[in-house]
Amino acid sequence: MEELLTQMKIQVNEKVFLKDPDSSEIGRKIINNSILLIDEIGFEEFTFKKLGLEIGSPESTIYRYFENKHKILLYLTIWYWSWLEYRLVFGTVNIISLNEKLNTAIKLLVEPIQEDSDFSHINEVVLNRIVISESAKSYFTKKVGVDNKDGVFKVYKRLVQRVGDLVLAINPDFEYPNMLISTVIEGAHQQRYFAQHLPKLTDVRPGKDNITEFYTNMVLSSIYDKK
Repeated sequence: MEELLTQMKIQVNEKVFLKDPDSSEIGRKIINNSILLIDEIGFEEFTFKKLGLEIGSPESTIYRYFENKHKILLYLTIWYWSWLEYRLVFGTVNIISLNEKLNTAIKLLVEPIQEDSDFSHINEVVLNRIVISESAKSYFTKKVGVDNKDGVFKVYKRLVQRVGDLVLAINPDFEYPNMLISTVIEGAHQQRYFAQHLPKLTDVRPGKDNITEFYTNMVLSSIYDKK
């Protein structure tokens, strides 16, 4: 835990890149502009040719860092989950009360994202929009088993387990901690997407974060109803 708190460089599974983009200025430029371009045009329309035009470099430069655009999406989602884990550990490390710690953890998982000045080459607010709308495409693929074997989803699974362990610390008899927390994360993302694009499918109200409130209540009700 202490190592995670002091490690300001977010580590990403080396299986998803050919050369670490965080090791050079052009690599960081690739990541920064990938985020902005995917947010603007969507992952389906995103290509290395379009990215090359954005960064003023040929496609061959990008191919030195990533094999294909799926690997870039994996990189972005892994970076996001690693960053969120960092925030989770940092935000709960000094909280003694298990109930308060769980409440804080849930809020960190589902509340609107604020930009983090510690990582200047990545806009976390924009990246969050990509995770909400595009991250499922990183694992709804025929190669998900291969990626999983390579440890690509290790950080996401560890994040879920961290919060699941808090659930079990409060109620050791609760049978579905990981199912509950993964549902909270994915469900909150879906509700934020609905709120923006299909508002009739949600109950978001102006001036109130109904999504955070809903999932906090859902977790606490599920845990305590089973005690």
